[in-house]
Amino acid sequence: MQAHHAALRFALAGLFASWASLALSANLGVSAAPDAKEASAEQSAPADPGALRICASAKQPPLSMTDGSLSRTTGLGLENKIAVALAEAIDLKPRFVWTDKPAIYLVRDFLDKRQCDIVIGVDAGDPRVATSKPYYRTGYAMVTRADRDLDISSWNDPRVTRLANVAVPFGSPAEALLKDRGLYENNMNYLYSLVNFRSSRNQYSQIDPMRMVAEVVDGHADAAVAFAPDIAHYVKTSATPLRMVLLADDARKSNGEAIPQHFSQSFGVRSNDVALLARINDALPKIASKIEAILKSDGVPLLPVAN
Repeated sequence: MQAHHAALRFALAGLFASWASLALSANLGVSAAPDAKEASAEQSAPADPGALRICASAKQPPLSMTDGSLSRTTGLGLENKIAVALAEAIDLKPRFVWTDKPAIYLVRDFLDKRQCDIVIGVDAGDPRVATSKPYYRTGYAMVTRADRDLDISSWNDPRVTRLANVAVPFGSPAEALLKDRGLYENNMNYLYSLVNFRSSRNQYSQIDPMRMVAEVVDGHADAAVAFAPDIAHYVKTSATPLRMVLLADDARKSNGEAIPQHFSQSFGVRSNDVALLARINDALPKIASKIEAILKSDGVPLLPVAN
């Protein structure tokens, strides 16, 4: 999940631990996410031995979003579909526990409080939870307009320093590298304009992935760099031809410190939920092809998974 992953990737690397308008939606070939209930009406599914209670943010497109029904019984996002595949593989009914909070709060406010049983799409080894064996691996990708012919595949490419506006998520490895290369000062006002200069003090603030891609489409940004699953759908459905290149895992700061670009994704459960974790790991080989198909249908570039 985009918001959760950005902060978590930095934590694991030892570095840092609204949808856009309908006009943007039309340009990218997607529709806006269905309205979700207010956070005060968060659903808390009762424990059911025959169900897998899935922690899910209703406001994390394209990874997690509701089906728009009053009951919000299922999800339309990439991670929602993967969750359903897993639940069926372990012979449990998928039951989504929705919140209007960003996904970064799912572990603290829901999994830890036993309101749900599993978080989808956490980094392998996330210390807050017990993680399953990885079920896919991907990384950060750069998106440019195809007509710009910018085939940048590494932060070490000298053309990076000549990019004008670059849209990146706050708190991400991409932001850290912009700062290290002296590019952040010229990008800072631009980046904060994408969230209407909303302060992150005492509130969570992040740039919508669809907005980042739209900035490239409209020519307001030379490039966007984000975790591939967060942007792949918008690249694939864009009416304007775009190029998305997975960045090499060779980025280092000027002091030699490595900034990881590739990450393995896992399911996360409570640390003491040993039985559920075992069932998940046993089921992974059975659903590997189904998960791969879900990811490829959204255009997510995949890397080999090393268990």
